Amino acid sequence: MLIATFWGFVGGAALMLGAVLGIYLDVHGRVIALVMAFGGGVLISAISFELLGESARSGHLDTLAIGMVLGALTFFGGDWVLDHRGADHRKRSGGQQADGDPKAIVLGALLDGVPESAAIGVSLLGGAGVSAAVVAAVFLSNVPESMSAATGLQKAGHSNRWILGVWAAVTAVSAASAGLGYLLLGGASPDVVAGIEAFAAGAILTMLSDTMMPEAFEGGGSLVGLVTVAGFVISVVLSTSS
Repeated sequence: MLIATFWGFVGGAALMLGAVLGIYLDVHGRVIALVMAFGGGVLISAISFELLGESARSGHLDTLAIGMVLGALTFFGGDWVLDHRGADHRKRSGGQQADGDPKAIVLGALLDGVPESAAIGVSLLGGAGVSAAVVAAVFLSNVPESMSAATGLQKAGHSNRWILGVWAAVTAVSAASAGLGYLLLGGASPDVVAGIEAFAAGAILTMLSDTMMPEAFEGGGSLVGLVTVAGFVISVVLSTSS
């Protein structure tokens, strides 16, 4: 559990790193968008080859399908509620968060971060150690994600202390999610673990489609497709060589 918590912290700490970069460096919005596209490609690869690949090997296909659908619906439902309470622009870099509810933005950041970190904990359940591909994917996607959000929150008038406090809280919850994911499922059957892996994959893929990729395309333009593929390919190499 402690190992899972540590790796969950490593993945979540990328949010703090991204927030610091977004606040204190004058990074062009297009650069943030392209880095976000790269992280999205890495995360899509990890979903495909790590979470869903392992889920397909250890469980039944109906378990995989049901898990993905439930994960997608859970994220969609939570995101829909928070969007209607003022968190719909939480990852934008242009300051659109000015009209949002700070509490909803915090909850939205938690909603985005927990499935990724829980996936790290789940990746340890097979007994072969943490998946380097999953940790790398979470790390590389979290940096641009929080860079964009921190830049937007700063432009919206939130203090640097408040912004860093938000991401510190998300980092702590991310570490706890990874540890709890391992603790609660350590003795679960392979089919249950497969369902949880698929659940996390469905939630993450919905998050990518709903929040990260639209922001990446809006800010990065036509290069986003190529950069996303580059992230995907690099993650595939990391996954197959680990």
